[in-house]
Amino acid sequence: MDKILSRDGTSIAYRRRGEGPPVILVGGALSTAATEAPLARLLAPRLGVITYDRRGRGSSGDSGPYRVEREIEDLAALVAAAGGRASLFGTGAGGALALQAQAAGLPVDLLAVYEPPYTPGASGERFKACCTARLHRLLTAGDRAGAVELFLSVTGVPADMIARMRRAPLWRDLVSMAHTLAYDDALLGNGAIPAERFASVTARTLVVSGGSSPTRARLATRALADALPRARHRTLTGQTREVAPQAIAPVLAEFFARDVYAHQAS
Repeated sequence: MDKILSRDGTSIAYRRRGEGPPVILVGGALSTAATEAPLARLLAPRLGVITYDRRGRGSSGDSGPYRVEREIEDLAALVAAAGGRASLFGTGAGGALALQAQAAGLPVDLLAVYEPPYTPGASGERFKACCTARLHRLLTAGDRAGAVELFLSVTGVPADMIARMRRAPLWRDLVSMAHTLAYDDALLGNGAIPAERFASVTARTLVVSGGSSPTRARLATRALADALPRARHRTLTGQTREVAPQAIAPVLAEFFARDVYAHQAS
């Protein structure tokens, strides 16, 4: 992997595939560049796809204390490496990061997100506050495995599957990234969609949800699309919160490869 320095000196590891219009894949919780590689390979025939390890993960460095602005600066460094402008696709909390980066003025041509896990409404915000408190208690106590279990259970992973995951080789990698769950939690604020901030998102945006995702997630994704100035919403039939690369790749390839040229010509 190549490396670039972010504004605060943190080393960010990334990889580029393909030679088309540049698109940066912004992974969600507990993901790395390797997690995004299957989707990147599917997009590479039409796009110049950049995958990266967000700070605190994989081969990237970390500098504390965490601030959302530092992750936006990481993306800015990647956009500069891509030639000064790029498009973004973010999944889960990575979608929230991509939206915040564009709202902060990052030069983004087009933006796509898949189910950023906002929890709007009074009950959703109470749920988010409870999860935040539990997460920080576990991390403060040094219970990194417990923090990973909490995240998996909140996202709908059954207890028996979590038990199997604990016995699998990947568990050690997940636990090594447990501290970054607090980073993703910070990205989501109190769980409400920050409509006032997102009014500054000028990029044409595609907001995608899975047709088989929980109702709460699908409603939140539609509310997010309504809050963005230039967004359209699309549902992928049969997909859940863990979208299959084969299902999302054709949608993204069409959106980015076709619309980026229309954007540049306008």
